[in-house]
Amino acid sequence: MSDLDLDDLRSELSEFAQPAKIGGRFPREQRVIDGFEQITKFARKNGRPPQHGEDQEIAERMFAVRLDRVRAVEEYRALVAPFDDEGLLDGPVEVNPLAVQMDDDELLAELEGAAGASDITQLRHVRTSAEKRAAEEIANREPCPDFDTFRPLFAAVQSDLDSGARATRPFVKDAGFLKADITQGQFFVLGGQVAYVADVGETLKAPNGQSDARLRVIYSNGTESNMLRRSLQRALYKDETGRRITERASGPLFASESDEGDFASGTIYVLRSKSDHPTVSANREVLHKIGVTGGDVSRRIAGAKLDPTFLMADVEIVASYDLYNINRSRLENIIHRVFGPARLDIEVKDRFGNPIVPREWFLAPIFVIDEAVERIRDGTITSYVYDPTKAALTRDD
Repeated sequence: MSDLDLDDLRSELSEFAQPAKIGGRFPREQRVIDGFEQITKFARKNGRPPQHGEDQEIAERMFAVRLDRVRAVEEYRALVAPFDDEGLLDGPVEVNPLAVQMDDDELLAELEGAAGASDITQLRHVRTSAEKRAAEEIANREPCPDFDTFRPLFAAVQSDLDSGARATRPFVKDAGFLKADITQGQFFVLGGQVAYVADVGETLKAPNGQSDARLRVIYSNGTESNMLRRSLQRALYKDETGRRITERASGPLFASESDEGDFASGTIYVLRSKSDHPTVSANREVLHKIGVTGGDVSRRIAGAKLDPTFLMADVEIVASYDLYNINRSRLENIIHRVFGPARLDIEVKDRFGNPIVPREWFLAPIFVIDEAVERIRDGTITSYVYDPTKAALTRDD
């Protein structure tokens, strides 16, 4: 066989050869993964999957067709499933057969011709953030068939907000003891509407290993949506006006004096340390341990000099407040949340030489602690946090 024949044979055989793998994957597989990652970035940035429609940008419409392809082809779905952090594969499979057969260049030409644009980056209409949020919300909601069942709940929440029995708070990722979680029965403000979490489905595992759940969310305008909990969290984080609505206050958190039928719950105590630690000595007049106990304070502090919780030193009682009809653990969490910004960062050694970091010592003057207790009594403390730079309670807005 001549060299020319061998060259022809090699050329023909190359048509049937598998392409070389790149990084353990064939180039076609890597292209599918790379394309899906672009779609994921779009969804993460915009809070929704890419959508079809002539009013969408060409790039988004291309992403929408690519996503349709991935959803429709089982091989592609299995390939990208480990990378589906946004739950994009859960959407409906509605694919135009012609679009599936087109490659990206043909698809781009078709879309450009329909849109009359010559550049994929050309902006035909730039919507404001408010317009985008409104469009996204409308697209993801449907009429609520049994809204009359929920209508009284929205009326009651609005009444509570008007009277001050409830308040709104920013929905943030780090909210101290107020977890940025979402549970059944909670109310939020999203896209200018009050949202009620009517139902939380069974816990499921996302491909990234994190837990999630499907929610039924009812909105005050008579619509509802069926979204994942993490999707609602992301929407609330992204919405500059997104808020959580607090639980209804049931009156003062505790009373200073007992009435007939009340039962004693314990005591808030404020202590001052006699430690000779340099940090303690320098701040002795404003350094206080604030705690809650169900027993006698004197017995609680007995043996303080052997307890790292008390900085391995004797203490003196600066103030105490009796509690009635109160959950001590919840109250202590509230106090520590309020004074959290002023928590003392100090390490002491216990009697065995082990390092301990006490958590109940705060750099706050006694008059501010007195004010905090009064606000706990009248139920307004949830609106305040301690500002160490001002040595004062400030509104947590």
